[in-house]
Amino acid sequence: LNPWDKGAVPGGSSGGSSAAVAARIAPMATATDTGGSIREPAAFTGITGTKPTNGRCSRWGMIAFASSLDTAGLMSYSAEDCALVFNSMLGFDPKDSTSLDKPAEDFTRKLNNGVKGLKIGVPKEFFGAGLQPDVEAAVREALRTYETLGAQLVEISLPNAELGIPVYYVIAPAEASSNLSRFDGVRYGHRAAKYADLADMIKKSRAEGFGPEPKRRILIGTYVLSHGYYDAYFIQAMKVRRLIADEFQRAFQQCDVIMSPVTTSVAFGFGEKAADPVAMYLADLYTVPGSLAGIPSMSIPCGFGTKNRPVGLQLMTNHFEEAKMLGIAHAYQRETDWHRRVPAGY
Repeated sequence: LNPWDKGAVPGGSSGGSSAAVAARIAPMATATDTGGSIREPAAFTGITGTKPTNGRCSRWGMIAFASSLDTAGLMSYSAEDCALVFNSMLGFDPKDSTSLDKPAEDFTRKLNNGVKGLKIGVPKEFFGAGLQPDVEAAVREALRTYETLGAQLVEISLPNAELGIPVYYVIAPAEASSNLSRFDGVRYGHRAAKYADLADMIKKSRAEGFGPEPKRRILIGTYVLSHGYYDAYFIQAMKVRRLIADEFQRAFQQCDVIMSPVTTSVAFGFGEKAADPVAMYLADLYTVPGSLAGIPSMSIPCGFGTKNRPVGLQLMTNHFEEAKMLGIAHAYQRETDWHRRVPAGY
């Protein structure tokens, strides 16, 4: 349950982590982000959630969903907390084939650098149709705070970012259908209690073990990888993914950090979008492009919207610039107290 409003969802697949931190049950929690599952729950529950560059944190022990997108990260009260823990959490792991072998660094080193002279890129495509007024108002106010601290706002364009959702929902299910094929009831995971033969055991085990959403994604992924559709869907999606990644690189030539809303709205109620998976997928509109590009990104609380539900501000920097991103977030959190707000009764 979302500690700010028990009738609202706490987020996606890392909603448990965000709810625990927001309710002050834990000072921090590990979490995973494939298309926004650290940033969205963090935004919905008014805490700080950080996704590092893909490959910087070991994925050893995680159940793989989409291997080229899955990223382990952290949820906590503040950017400073995340920086302190990242010093021990991020590093090379030989057990993870996607782990990056980078030298150790101090992620707290830029916490007190301030933001004077900083160029903040504001993508115009992230402030268009669909963005709710209460979320936009809180994000715009956060950007004004950065301006008072000496930063400069620069309008940028990410024209292919809107294609992030269809691209993500081709690539991620394709990788999921491959990764989840290992859950067959033979080696590990759930096994059906009654079955006639091996084929029947595998069918029943997978039917019982996976819920409706994993089944939906496995079916989509199997379809786009099948003969006759691989070139039309998967290959095309990979090409557009490269276009999106290239757009971010061009944008970072104009600015130091990109800022935007995390979600189009505040947390929605339980069951509100259950009957419409596409509406649920569109909630990832602002988080998926950064995931496809593999860049570090985070959500920090920046106010409250409808029904006193939290609003998050998204920060994105170039690859391996986690320390810079955390320093920029920390500058805002020294000036505001949104990250210190605690839900009533906790």
